[in-house]
Amino acid sequence: MSFTLTGKKIDWSIFDATWYAKKYESILQFLNIEGDAALEEFYQKNGRALRHSPNPYFDEEWYLTRYPKIAHAVAEGTWLSGFDHYCQTGFNYQNPTWLFSQEYYFKRQPLLSPVTLEAEGFKNLYDHYLNKGDEQFLSGSWFFNPNIYLENTPEHIEELSAFVQCMHNLKPGSMHEARFSWYFDPEWYLETYPDVKKELKSGLWSSALHHYLANADPTQYNPNCYFSEDFYGSVNPDVKNAIEQGDFRNGYEHFLRHGISELRKPSANIDLQSYFHNTTVQEDIAQGHFSDVFTHYVAHDGRVEDTLETLKNSEDISKKLYREMCRVRLPVLLKQTLDFTYDKPCLSVIIVAHNLFTMTMNTLASLRTNYTGPMQVILVDSGSTDEIRHIERYVRGLEVVRFPGNIGFLLGCNAALKKVRGPFTLYLNNDAELMPAAIANALARLQQEPGTGAVGGKLVRTNGLLQEAGSIVWRDGRVNGYLRDQLPDTPEANFVRSVDYCSGAFLMVRTSLLIHLDGFSTDYAPAYFEETDLCLRIHETGFDVVYDPSIIVIHYEYGTSSFSSGVSMMTRNQNIFRQKHMRYLRQKSLYNPRLITKARSCQKNQTRILFIEDMLPCRFLGAGFTRSNDIIRNMIAAGCHVTVYPIFKPTESLEDIYMSFPDRAEVIWDRDLSNLEDFIKSRAGYYHTIWIARTHNTDRLAPILMNCADALESCMVVTDTEAVASPREYRRLKLRGQAPQNTLDDMLKNEFKNLFMSDKIVAVNKKDANLLASYNFSNVRVLGHLQAPLFSSPMWEDRHNILFLGSLHDQESPNVDSLEWFTHAVLPLLEKRLPENVRLTICGYVSPRVDLTSLLQNRRVTVTGRVEDVTPIYNQHRVFIAPTRFAAGIPYKLHEAAAHGLPIVATNLLCEQVGWIPSEDMLCADISDAQAFADAIIRLYEDKDLWNSIHQHALERIRKENTKENYIETIKEIIEVS
Repeated sequence: MSFTLTGKKIDWSIFDATWYAKKYESILQFLNIEGDAALEEFYQKNGRALRHSPNPYFDEEWYLTRYPKIAHAVAEGTWLSGFDHYCQTGFNYQNPTWLFSQEYYFKRQPLLSPVTLEAEGFKNLYDHYLNKGDEQFLSGSWFFNPNIYLENTPEHIEELSAFVQCMHNLKPGSMHEARFSWYFDPEWYLETYPDVKKELKSGLWSSALHHYLANADPTQYNPNCYFSEDFYGSVNPDVKNAIEQGDFRNGYEHFLRHGISELRKPSANIDLQSYFHNTTVQEDIAQGHFSDVFTHYVAHDGRVEDTLETLKNSEDISKKLYREMCRVRLPVLLKQTLDFTYDKPCLSVIIVAHNLFTMTMNTLASLRTNYTGPMQVILVDSGSTDEIRHIERYVRGLEVVRFPGNIGFLLGCNAALKKVRGPFTLYLNNDAELMPAAIANALARLQQEPGTGAVGGKLVRTNGLLQEAGSIVWRDGRVNGYLRDQLPDTPEANFVRSVDYCSGAFLMVRTSLLIHLDGFSTDYAPAYFEETDLCLRIHETGFDVVYDPSIIVIHYEYGTSSFSSGVSMMTRNQNIFRQKHMRYLRQKSLYNPRLITKARSCQKNQTRILFIEDMLPCRFLGAGFTRSNDIIRNMIAAGCHVTVYPIFKPTESLEDIYMSFPDRAEVIWDRDLSNLEDFIKSRAGYYHTIWIARTHNTDRLAPILMNCADALESCMVVTDTEAVASPREYRRLKLRGQAPQNTLDDMLKNEFKNLFMSDKIVAVNKKDANLLASYNFSNVRVLGHLQAPLFSSPMWEDRHNILFLGSLHDQESPNVDSLEWFTHAVLPLLEKRLPENVRLTICGYVSPRVDLTSLLQNRRVTVTGRVEDVTPIYNQHRVFIAPTRFAAGIPYKLHEAAAHGLPIVATNLLCEQVGWIPSEDMLCADISDAQAFADAIIRLYEDKDLWNSIHQHALERIRKENTKENYIETIKEIIEVS
């Protein structure tokens, strides 16, 4: 049991005489009622009828206004009061006060299932919040942030936590308006609605927020200057209809529950999509400073600095700060004595230093911290006059090669190469600082890719902008770092690719290859173009030079030479370079900024694909996105370059995005449909194939592709239907008792209307392919799901519980519908037949738009939400359920469950779609027969022999039908890769 700071448990179910006496002081004094017993007697006899609240944690007036059906039942005598209803049954699913939302709290504390609450001694989510969540500074509503409340309220009750304190501080007629959250501005509200100020002063409301959340005309009031009910309703007719149907109190409720996560516009002049993609905004939200993009916008009045321009103008200052930080670190580095002693090195590092002792020590410390394995460090003292002459005093294990004068980077590196003992050699500038895992990532690239001869990384200048993300050579011999002066997290800088060359500030090369090439060519002494020449000679030997963005290096650019001297040497050596590499240069593009995307990679004859999806297809999203992710992965495995482009800007974190895709995928996370036309035109002639995922996107893309026809000449268009959707929608309407406005034939014709622009069409199964063929589409190929059977998964006796695994994207989705049907129609039939401890686990991504509150009232239900690794989840369960009542294509979860050795109970619809044999590959039941579905679960759960038989048959299906080899071969045939 949990208690408040005072040690006394907060109980929302009791009558609080002390509070009641203060709350209704006027009427009680008039009637001369005193004493706890008399007060409670008055409440029971008269207070209920007067809609009095029994304690500060339940608002009787608001409860009956918010839930008119309950008010009607109270009026008819079914319940003594709203409080009586809440205590008896409403506590499971209703909100007790205008300042707490059960839905909000559960979405932020998804592990608080009824079983968990009961085990911890809490009656419901509200009980947990009052006695535990509030003490932990959690929020129970959009409209109450404990930190903001405590910052803005002058009346503190030290022994009470924020929300409990707030409930005691609310007093009718109080004109002090403390701000409770960023979602509501009380000062603006009272200035905008002076009538409310009058009502507040007369005691009708306890605060401006109370009026906003409890008034009888909720669509007539805006909560702040950033949201407009009129605008939101006019541009979102779906919301307007939902409000009229009673699904939402007003537009702002929809905006808070769904609109913010969908980045809808709250008013005419506010574009949350653009605002969200400012890196500062994303970082603030990721760090928990703000709950979402809207609160950030409100707190900053929509003003955030232009990060790019600010950083561009800060380089002189940032360099001074960097030098100062190196100086500050120096005393610590001198005392700790860096140690590079080794036995057998994993790599050798060559550093050439001409003075810059402080910066060189910083580089050496960075090197030692970055990689703890044995390494040989060769430092070339190129005529230094500072403390580098005595660097052995401060660093153990260095191999120092000294020259009396400054021989430069090139000759110094060649002299050190003769001493190299490691299998890989890293050229590292002494004005560089390595970011975490840089060396490990470079070594992994060379060790895992035998065809890669050298690898370089993302060089970031001291001002936080790119020096280069790989480098480009043009036909005239000029060179430039790709994406110079751009932000390091720009999508184009964050995928692995073959490049002409990488800077010698960090360049790791196979030692055997370096020795074969005799290091840097002395033609370029003392410096510049030597690493460019070396990389081109590496290409000539048949090896690849790779840019890897996971290797990040801070580089104090021009720290080892003046910019003017660097420019003069570059000009001289460019002529030498052009003469030596005419053959290579003839294959390169003429210099033109419009060709930079094509020039950024040097891989020849590579098929380039623009893959367009609704959202970035992260695997955890499910709903067909897992299949799209598999297709992208196998396109890359087939040697293609893939650019992944979303119709809707993603709201996932960059960590989630980049973890979801192969490192050679170019993921455009900062643009959407509105930018697509400009994007395609900026890459005219670049793509060989455009792959459009989902048929409905052909409708969105048709006008764009026509406008870009000249930029896409000879580009093949492939539409992957993913699933033919019309039969699913037709079935959904019929199930809901809604008469479809069109025939299924008309719906299919409308769905297929823009497939004319597709050179090829992809279907997920033969059923969909045949349906497309019946509408005269002869260019159809079938590409299903990719799975590998796990024959070593746990067996029947080692598994328990029932599993549903699938993403829940919106309340109308097939998965949400199937769960509602199962929990309300099937699960009660299992109650007395399953062992007491058997539970239903619901696992997978849950959109903020989905409300699972009703499902979670069942004590057998546990919701895990999204998990990083589904294998342990599959391995723990004995039966997989797929109670889908309407669907299209083939649910990925069926193949995934079967591959993990988990037998399935599904509806006949899914069995037909997947093409498996009922009672042999899975058990099936009709959606109209809940009892049959329950019986199938019991049979599979209890019959070991039946379980083993279906387990083996399903695994064999996966082995035959879903192999990686067939998958890649089919993709190659579709996109015509030889």
